[in-house]
Amino acid sequence: MAYNLTDRQQSMLLPSIIDDYVSVEDPVRAYEAFVDALDFQELGLPLMPRGNADEYYPKAMLKLFIYGYAYGIRSSRKLERACQHNLSFMWLMGGLKPDYRTIARFRQQHKEILRKVLKQCVRLCMKLGLIEGNALFIDGSAMRADASMKHTWDIKRCERHIQKLNERIDHLVDEKESEDSDAEQEENLSKLKEQLRDKKQLKEAVEEFTKSTQRKSLNTTDPDSVNTKGRQGTHAGYKAQIIADGKHGLIINSDALSHSQDANELHGQVQGAQEVLGQKPKVVCADAGYYSPEDLSKIDNTITLVVPAPETMRQERTEQSNPFNKEQFIYNADTDTYTCPAGKLLTHSGNRDEGRVYLARSKDCHSCIHFGICTKRQQKGRSIIRMNHEVLQQRLKATYKSVAGQAIYKLRQQTVELIFGHFKRNQSAGQFLLRGRLGTNAELSLLSTCFNMARMITLMGGVSRLILKLNNA
Repeated sequence: MAYNLTDRQQSMLLPSIIDDYVSVEDPVRAYEAFVDALDFQELGLPLMPRGNADEYYPKAMLKLFIYGYAYGIRSSRKLERACQHNLSFMWLMGGLKPDYRTIARFRQQHKEILRKVLKQCVRLCMKLGLIEGNALFIDGSAMRADASMKHTWDIKRCERHIQKLNERIDHLVDEKESEDSDAEQEENLSKLKEQLRDKKQLKEAVEEFTKSTQRKSLNTTDPDSVNTKGRQGTHAGYKAQIIADGKHGLIINSDALSHSQDANELHGQVQGAQEVLGQKPKVVCADAGYYSPEDLSKIDNTITLVVPAPETMRQERTEQSNPFNKEQFIYNADTDTYTCPAGKLLTHSGNRDEGRVYLARSKDCHSCIHFGICTKRQQKGRSIIRMNHEVLQQRLKATYKSVAGQAIYKLRQQTVELIFGHFKRNQSAGQFLLRGRLGTNAELSLLSTCFNMARMITLMGGVSRLILKLNNA
């Protein structure tokens, strides 16, 4: 049996023309067709050359970023190397080889334009019949920022550092008084005083920042980032939000938020999706992290919401129910009272910020056979609170527990939760490369567009068919 050998000195290594570098079904051709189908005037990216120094064609640079992000090649240095060594990148760029500084500068200067790419991708998908916009599935995940936790400061940390610096300064001053001072001591004291001034200025900046943003800390590397918790610990990061369409799971909208929680974000995300779609969805589904009755009450009441309460999810996990929880008490709208499981009345006794308080008579509770189980209060009877959005909460619970609601919630798990796994594993995007919300949203838009492109190639039956559809869109 002979070995297969090659000769680097052979006269022809590559095809004579660049277009033969990749096959007709290579995905890179679909990515080029997609970028060619974009409306660059709407994006705000000028294609006509300007009167300054020569630069690379903006459309080619955009192709480079979208195709690179699709295969996890995101850093400017790796993109530069790909243009020099990877045949598909050589084909895409037509043999152009921009250096990493040029690549990084283009991304930095056109963050707003990159953020708009997903919106045009969604509209193309709607023309192709791949997105309907009837059902929206929403999920969020923490993604690391390009910043370290050691650069995150709060008031207490600043005060601790200031205290330590003061102690070290006092120690040096005491040494000076007891010994002859030398030049080295003077230099150390000067450096400590300078550090103290810097920390005091930092503390003032943190105090001003926390007051204006209602946040507890400031990261000096990326001020827009927040502390996010995950399986690998606490890191500086963003809460990435994704809205997927119910038909094929394509991404409609993405947003990187300076928050660590999903609560109170659903209304804003639905509004963002409606602006992209140009229509109102029929169904919106999210997990229990988005459950905030005050926020959900802002959503159009004609939209069916499938959002379980955290308590409902806990009961499902433990498979235990309390026979004396609030659900077992019947509200009497005509008399504005509640009837407990034992048939006793709870009357309105006052108000709280979260709702109206209803209280049973103490003698009714003390004489009840369920006393000690339903309530253990000695001075007063059992109390419950009718929340400000009680009707909405009851409707949400009934919708979630219905057969249709359970089917929709199961579909959400299959549709939107896999997207972040695709980002972090297949596209190597566990961490943002750009800083600030504008930069992270630009990257999230690129990642979402690439996810849609991968799905579009499959849904349309291959590269050639997708290219044909994009050329006619």
